Amino acid sequence: MSSSTPDRFARTAERVAARQDERAAELAEHVAAFVLPRGDEQALDVGTGAGALALALAPLVREVVGVDPVPELLELARERARGLANVTFVEGSGESLPFEDASFDLVGTLRTLHHVPRPELVVAELVRVTRPGGVILVVDQIAPSDPLEAIAVDRFERARDPSHTRLLPEIDLRQLFEANELVLLRDRHDPERRELEAYLDLAGCEGEARARALALAPDGPDVYLATLAWYLLRERAADRPSHT
Repeated sequence: MSSSTPDRFARTAERVAARQDERAAELAEHVAAFVLPRGDEQALDVGTGAGALALALAPLVREVVGVDPVPELLELARERARGLANVTFVEGSGESLPFEDASFDLVGTLRTLHHVPRPELVVAELVRVTRPGGVILVVDQIAPSDPLEAIAVDRFERARDPSHTRLLPEIDLRQLFEANELVLLRDRHDPERRELEAYLDLAGCEGEARARALALAPDGPDVYLATLAWYLLRERAADRPSHT
């Protein structure tokens, strides 16, 4: 993540967790329907934050580990997981995961890649720690396909939140998956209508930074229209028939 990311999320941890709580039931429903776990998986949530994806997966898998570099968010995640015997949280970076190769059956990351200077490192790490035949879930906001629109959105996002690096357009994400020999099993695109003032509050955007972000808002002063893309992937080698 960028150098400003931990500080930003440490400052806004309570707001992030409260927003997560509001969306918990909806996220759990979407994850169950999209991932369709068997129930016996060891799962990993990379960039877990306050535990959103980990907690959504917990009733669906045997065990889930959440990893994040921000201690304040991990503490909130542990509070939310109290009483769940199959959920643990550890501190660590998605660009260098503290796990052995092929440790997990299901590896996911939710709304994290746009905070990472080199998302290709995170995707490579997701692949590294996934067992043969396992699946990888990537969920993130995507950039508009028009390059000029994408530049404008990133300019607004960085004004709102200095931890933002760059939204990837779908074509870049698919090329990244292809470079890691991942096969797309299914995808979906969800439009998100965000109330602009609340969205700025979530990032702790105040004062001059808030005025600058409002001036750069791509959809006007009231709402912000975004697209959240979901991808479920498997390594290509796992789809090849074995030859004996």
